Amino acid sequence: MSHDPLIRALQEAAGADAVRTDEPARQLAASDLYSSGPLPVAVVKPPSAGAVARAVGATTSHGYAVIPRGGGLSYTGGYTSGVEDSVLFDLSALNRIREISAQDMFVVAEAGVTWKQLYEALKPQGLRLPFFGTFSGAGATVGGGLSHGALFFGSARYGSAADIVLGLEVAVSDGGLMHTGQWALRNAAKPVFRNFGPDLTGLFLHDGGSLGIKTQASLRLIRAPAATGYASFAFEAFEDAALALSEIARAGIAEDAFVLDSDAIAKSQQNQQGMGAAISALRSVVQSAGGGVAALRALIDLARGGCAVAPPGTYTLHCVMAGSSTAAVAADQALARKLAASQRGISIAATVPRIARAEPFANLNAVLGQGGARWAALNAKVAHSEAAALIEAHRQLMARRSSEMAQKGVSVTYLLSALGNHSFSFESVFHWKDEWLPMHVTKVDAEVLKGYSPPQANPPARALVAALREDTIDLFRQVGAASNQIGRAYPYLDALNPGPAALIRGLKGLLDPKGRMNPGVLGLKS
Repeated sequence: MSHDPLIRALQEAAGADAVRTDEPARQLAASDLYSSGPLPVAVVKPPSAGAVARAVGATTSHGYAVIPRGGGLSYTGGYTSGVEDSVLFDLSALNRIREISAQDMFVVAEAGVTWKQLYEALKPQGLRLPFFGTFSGAGATVGGGLSHGALFFGSARYGSAADIVLGLEVAVSDGGLMHTGQWALRNAAKPVFRNFGPDLTGLFLHDGGSLGIKTQASLRLIRAPAATGYASFAFEAFEDAALALSEIARAGIAEDAFVLDSDAIAKSQQNQQGMGAAISALRSVVQSAGGGVAALRALIDLARGGCAVAPPGTYTLHCVMAGSSTAAVAADQALARKLAASQRGISIAATVPRIARAEPFANLNAVLGQGGARWAALNAKVAHSEAAALIEAHRQLMARRSSEMAQKGVSVTYLLSALGNHSFSFESVFHWKDEWLPMHVTKVDAEVLKGYSPPQANPPARALVAALREDTIDLFRQVGAASNQIGRAYPYLDALNPGPAALIRGLKGLLDPKGRMNPGVLGLKS
């Protein structure tokens, strides 16, 4: 079958320079950070929202699937489609911040804008997003984050990326542009209120691009907090650390609150790139403290922590507090110490959260783990009262395969975090040695890659990780957990009751009657 008619139509829609059919571009487009799929027919990088819409219409009218990609940092098959007759849409050229309104407290950003780009544009104006990015925010984009459920910085107080959206512009399968929020009105107004009638904006959030491609979003702003403080605690028992996390989340005293297990701390420390990383961290801490007494205090705190950020074998809880004054922050820190102590936690130097906030979007080198190893995470969102049972069930699940894991060099670490005051986020992170995928090589700094020996293909370990992921996802399903970054990994549609499932299928049929928009995501087939 000749693809020439499609290629000509894409070139007409987006420009000849925006369309690539060479094999290297298609190979990169076919893999994320976990797996690879069939090569798309072409990669298109539209320069504008209008070009996105025209290219979507051209693709679907020629019978091909539309596969959107933001920063490409997925590990749940968000754009590794399994569909051969497809076009990968690279949204990175939609990288403009259209409007910042300090008066009306919103920002309009195109889908290809990164969280780092937004953070740096807002900071000089004393503004910030409430949730303001992910660990991978140097490359992760607004469009990808809204499609898959970005969270971390600010999430303990403000929730996920979806919680800060005021309106969207979306390219849909027929080649049109759909608008939500106040942009949807005949007399379009400034996009500051989302819920005039049913929440049309919410339909296109966490959809994985299955209902359309987001081209721009209006996001709410806050004034940057006047004061920031940090607190870290160590626990001998994982269960105690989890209980303390829930207490701090319910109290609403932290912007960030997360727990690392002892193995996660060790892997992170061993993966640092020598003295250069230490000096970079030190510089970032001093700069973020603002100089003078604040900088001196930050240096003392960092020196006290040193490289040993926690006693060996302990589980650590890390918090970032922010408020209108140092007194308000100090009160939150004092309450955190009280709540942690109630679960047998001891205070330790707050090295981890201080460095994390000093330079939140440093680089993407962490897409590879210790010694250049691969990793991939799975997540579950449950109630605080259900967290302990989930943690224990997963640890028992891993214990049953522990001998095989040790034999094949597979390990698991955990990250727990607060999502607002009402949701507990559990992440299991699998680590193993295996050949790198194109996205690893592209995202990691060349100098860092030189320090690793490229690993050989490791099918036994890869197969075990796949089996462990399947078992983990099945456990999540059994306990009724929700997940973000659904992609093609989590059984969303099959997990729903018949009524909601029929509603989702009906929306898909209305917006994408031929099933061309990212088929397979959410369990929706073409």
